[in-house]
Amino acid sequence: MSAIQDFEKLPTSSPDAILDSLEATLTAQKDYHRLFDARLIRARHKLGLPITQPTSLKDVPKEKDAAFREAYTTAAREIGLMLLESGHLADAWAYLRTIHHTEPVRAEIERRVAQEQEPGPALDELLNVALYEGAHTVEGIRLLLKSHGTCNTVTAMSQIIAQMTPEERRRSAAIMVAQLYTDLQASVRRDLERRQPMVRPGMSLREMIAGKEFLFADGNYHIDVSHLHSIVGFARHLQKGDPELLQAVELAQYGSQLSEHLRYPADVPFDDYYVASEYFLKALAGREVDEAIAYFTRRLNQEPDVPDKRMIAFVLVDLAQRVGKMGPALETAAPYLNRMDDPNGFSFTASCIESGRLDLLEATARENDDVLAMATILLSRR
Repeated sequence: MSAIQDFEKLPTSSPDAILDSLEATLTAQKDYHRLFDARLIRARHKLGLPITQPTSLKDVPKEKDAAFREAYTTAAREIGLMLLESGHLADAWAYLRTIHHTEPVRAEIERRVAQEQEPGPALDELLNVALYEGAHTVEGIRLLLKSHGTCNTVTAMSQIIAQMTPEERRRSAAIMVAQLYTDLQASVRRDLERRQPMVRPGMSLREMIAGKEFLFADGNYHIDVSHLHSIVGFARHLQKGDPELLQAVELAQYGSQLSEHLRYPADVPFDDYYVASEYFLKALAGREVDEAIAYFTRRLNQEPDVPDKRMIAFVLVDLAQRVGKMGPALETAAPYLNRMDDPNGFSFTASCIESGRLDLLEATARENDDVLAMATILLSRR
């Protein structure tokens, strides 16, 4: 029997009866996309609007706009949840993302990632929605790591990290550091046991490599060094108290012992990559903070190139802010950052105000003849 025949058997004695029958037929067929249209046809009929192109917002007069948008939101939420319950994750995301009702999709992604996922279309859909469409980036990273390995995950995270929130970067970095640390620890242990059969159980990576230069002789290494390089960089997004932070310090210590040709170059002030990374990560963990500030201050003072000085100054201030040592570092960096006021990033003005250094802001405002900064100072003092 056709859908039309099913529909014609239902009551159609009034507009409401027609719409009730339409929705009942589409619900029975699980034709949720057209059911969404049917819900909006009902809303338009009730509001006295044209019922063609039911999802369009263009032909809605101003006085009826709020009512129609409310109906649209309600219908999108209901249809999105129906699709989610039916297992259509991508379609559900399309509806629920539009109305910013994303939590049910995030919860479903977490539930699925916790389960074993077989290769195939379902896994591809889950990865695409979670990671590449941004429904749940952290769980997408976790799933990609489990299903496709470290190499693919490092590549993916490098590509999307600029679009992540700070919290997503932090949590994703923690996942990557923990995985690499576990893999490297096991690999070093196997090498050490081959050379020294009596190896104490439970040794950390730091303990296993301490005083063991032979582990690195003749260009020997125990993990993909490009992965090590990338993940130590990701670790700078961790925060004090994250257990993975000390693991990242040990990864940097391992990298420092690699042969020179295995240590990739990087931009200043991380051109001596693993040494600078160890200073930075230790300071984030609350260890040797003054030494780290002194290291990056020294790099700033020694650097002859002005653009590189600006980059070092930015790193110095970023670190100082995160470890509570802002005052002196900001004064050192001020000559290179005093014109940086990105509304979506670093702001020299905001940093001065937050750290109570209005004197520093005033000095640079006078030096640059910056009336906007001076007005900001006067208002802040009031």
